[in-house]
Amino acid sequence: QVQLVESGGGLVQAGGSLRLSCAASGTIFSINAMGWYRQAPGKQRELVTRIITGRGTDYGDSVKGRFTISRDNAKNTVYLQMNSLKPEDTAVYYCNIEGTISRGRLFDSWGQGTQVTVSS
Repeated sequence: QVQLVESGGGLVQAGGSLRLSCAASGTIFSINAMGWYRQAPGKQRELVTRIITGRGTDYGDSVKGRFTISRDNAKNTVYLQMNSLKPEDTAVYYCNIEGTISRGRLFDSWGQGTQVTVSS
């Protein structure tokens, strides 16, 4: 079983920055994708950004130019640097990692979620 532990959320003023981290533990053979999603009250979960191994990165339109995803393969960790935060970025942020625990055995794990609140 691959478990993800998130950290780094909190309260910040508009225009500020936060950095989220998501570390995976357990037996991992390979990682196919690492990403961040968010869910605001009363809204559906949406993609913030993701890295697909060998293909590159995708960003949601609302965060392009402000958020940056990065990964540390040695630590099986994915980061989300959020700059120029806006009140509409307020949400619970979830990390997601997809991969294999052995050849042919897939996993799709989610973090517990971390609250990001941006005050105006």
